[in-house]
Amino acid sequence: MITLRPSGERGHANYGWLDTRYTFSFANYYHPDHMGFRQLRVMNEDWIDPGEGFGTHPHNNMEIITYLISGELAHRDSMNHLETLKPHEVQVMSAGRGITHSEYNPSHTEKTHLLQIWILPETRGLTPRYDQQRFDPEMKTDRLCLIASRGGRDGSLHIHQDVNVYASCLAPQQTLSHTFAEGRYGWLQLIHGAIELNGDSLNAGDGAAICQESTLTVTATAPAEFLLFDLN
Repeated sequence: MITLRPSGERGHANYGWLDTRYTFSFANYYHPDHMGFRQLRVMNEDWIDPGEGFGTHPHNNMEIITYLISGELAHRDSMNHLETLKPHEVQVMSAGRGITHSEYNPSHTEKTHLLQIWILPETRGLTPRYDQQRFDPEMKTDRLCLIASRGGRDGSLHIHQDVNVYASCLAPQQTLSHTFAEGRYGWLQLIHGAIELNGDSLNAGDGAAICQESTLTVTATAPAEFLLFDLN
């Protein structure tokens, strides 16, 4: 069964410097039917104005993945990391027992566009950690590229949860398939373009919850970029 989460039905907030869409309940947006999916708790699509960003704030007991779509994102945290996330780079922060950090757009001219994803960890009170990694475009072109997994399998970033996160960029009319092990679930988040997902049509910003589907088939009907989560 595939249940669509259309882009236009997401929560929305515009703070002037930040324009954001909430797939799941977050901040001042609350919907009892959209509190998350399996271990996925947050799926925010953010556009941050030049020179703006999030001041220092705390997190705990959450695996936070930042997938940069365009622009750059500067990061500073209480573990003394001072990094700038650039196109084709992915950031993972395990907040564990507690961390503070800030994020801002260092450009004076270009917006930053990103997905921020929160995943519930399998254990609370872990030691905080930070990592980021580049995944070159050819690694994602017309294939599923594993970007995060428990243990950092196959060169992916490590997260503390039994979730496999894949990124892909599909050319028009290209098709990919993914097989779920018995009892596994999926979430697909379309970033750009248009696809057919087991016969359902998705456009940019749409999401899809996937239950009791042994095989997933994705065909691009326009140049497409998406994330696929394989969840327990």
